[in-house]
Amino acid sequence: MSSPHSKSAAVAAALTALDEGRTPERPVFREAVRTLLATLAERAPGRSVEVRVPPYGAVQCVAGPRHTRGTPPNVVEMDPATWLELATGRLGWSQAVTEGRVRVSGVRADLSAHLPL
Repeated sequence: MSSPHSKSAAVAAALTALDEGRTPERPVFREAVRTLLATLAERAPGRSVEVRVPPYGAVQCVAGPRHTRGTPPNVVEMDPATWLELATGRLGWSQAVTEGRVRVSGVRADLSAHLPL
């Protein structure tokens, strides 16, 4: 969590709520997810992979062939709590995929080289 984005109040508040077994308030959860997605897009610029964290956000990232229409061939999707854990290093990529907490499709959909942020 070295980025200024990662240290935002929303990320800290969301992680605290999750640590206490609570669901973060919706606006806090949304801001935390979007902040960390923006950080990923900054650190792994490109448009070959779409990372989706419904219902709060999605970004295209990772260098490679650009996708322009329809469903992207390389998609990563997960719930907001899983995204916060992955982005902050509380959960490893392999573990999340093995446990089915992250759904991936496409040959470029491995984000392990870009996480944690």
